[in-house]
Parts: sequence; C-alpha cells; structure tokens
Amino acid sequence: MLCVRNPVPCPLLAESAAVGRYDAVKSWIQGLRGDDMLAPGFDLRTDAPRYMVYKDSRLQKANCSDIMTEWTDDHVAFLVGCSYSFEAELTAAGLPPRHTVHGRNVPMYRTTIPLCPSGVFTGGTYVVSMRPYRKQDINRVRRITNKHSNTHGEPMAWGWEALKTLGISDIDEPEWGEAPLTMDGRRLGETQAQGQDEDDEVPVFWGCGVTPQEAVMRAGLAGLVMAHTPGHMVVLDATNEDIICRRL
Repeated sequence: MLCVRNPVPCPLLAESAAVGRYDAVKSWIQGLRGDDMLAPGFDLRTDAPRYMVYKDSRLQKANCSDIMTEWTDDHVAFLVGCSYSFEAELTAAGLPPRHTVHGRNVPMYRTTIPLCPSGVFTGGTYVVSMRPYRKQDINRVRRITNKHSNTHGEPMAWGWEALKTLGISDIDEPEWGEAPLTMDGRRLGETQAQGQDEDDEVPVFWGCGVTPQEAVMRAGLAGLVMAHTPGHMVVLDATNEDIICRRL
C-alpha cells in the first residue's frame, strides 16, 4: 500500500509470488507475466550487485554481496522501478546524465517532502535523485521521461530554487551516491551563483527508489529488512518497452 499511495518515488513493478519466494514474482505491469521479468535461475538474495540490511529500522550492514543468511521463509520482496531505466533514451537523444559521463553513481538526497502515510509507514519523506541539465533542455528531458511512469517518470522539481522546496541544504553533499560534478569536473554547487541564461545548468530532481529504505528507517519496524545498495539495482529480463506506462 505504501507504493500504491506513493507511485512517484515507489513505482511497484512486482512482488514475491508468495511469502518466502525469492525466485519468482507476481508482476504489477499490465501484459507482463512475472516469469517474463526474471531470468531462469534468478535469485533475489544474490542477484543485486550490493545489499543493505536493516535491523529494527536501523542500518546494520551495508554493501553486502548477498542476503542469503538474512532471508527467511516469511520475507517478501518488492521490486520498485528505477530511473536508471530511462537513461539510455536520454543518452540516445543527446542528453546523457552527467553521472554516466563521469562514470559515477547518481547523487541521491533526503528531502522534507512527506510521503502519503500507509499503515506503519508514517513520517517518511521522499528521496530524490538528481541530474543537472541546461535550462533550455529541461522540456526535452521531461518529454522523454514522462512516459516512464513505472520508473519514476518525469522530474518532480528543477532549478536552484528547488533545493529550498525539497529541503536540500547542500547540492554537493548527497546522502547517497556521489557528489554531482560539472562537465569539466568541478563541484556543481560552484555554479549556483551563475546568471539565469538558458545555457546555465540547474539541478533536476526525480523521485528515487531509495525512498522505501527511508520509510523503513522512519517506521520503527522490528526485525530484518533488506534492500539494494543505492545505485546497485537488480537488472530484470523485462525491457523498458515492456513496462512503459503500464500498470495493473
């Protein structure tokens, strides 16, 4: 229900086919079966590059190579769409995300924008990812990403004024990922004092799939919760075309 009430930061693609299942999922994408999403032999406990482990809503371990010992028969996995999915289309349009150009992880920030509460999940806030773009390119970026609603869709905010709106104090200090850079390798925050020309770059923010982890930390849940390390997501057999703008 948290995902249903917060589809921008938490677009649900699939969940475990049954409690305890790590090798089969039920799809939430119209026209796409769970079997079509996972490669044969897929194992959710080992097939993400890195994992985070939370115990009683506190981070216990980070960057684990697997969660074989943590997974139990009463766990359920939820697969949430990721904005990495639309980056190939941005690149093909001549709008490559900056972190891909520099070979870095995308910067991700905790915000003060409240999530719609659901059950035990109260007090949580959005996490956003950020990619800088020239002002004159933002409408193109919006058009390209708009149809990718199952992987966060178009940006939710942009411009330097968005930092105040989102409650982000320092663009150069993301909570997750790596600090953003200009094309020539300077810290992005150094450009904040520039003028207002259309050629100037500004930060552009999207909902981010790290949001459920933030919700877990705020919820005070007892027991173990596992998740991907930010920037180290599961890769599915489904293509972008399989999931664009489709939802049960």
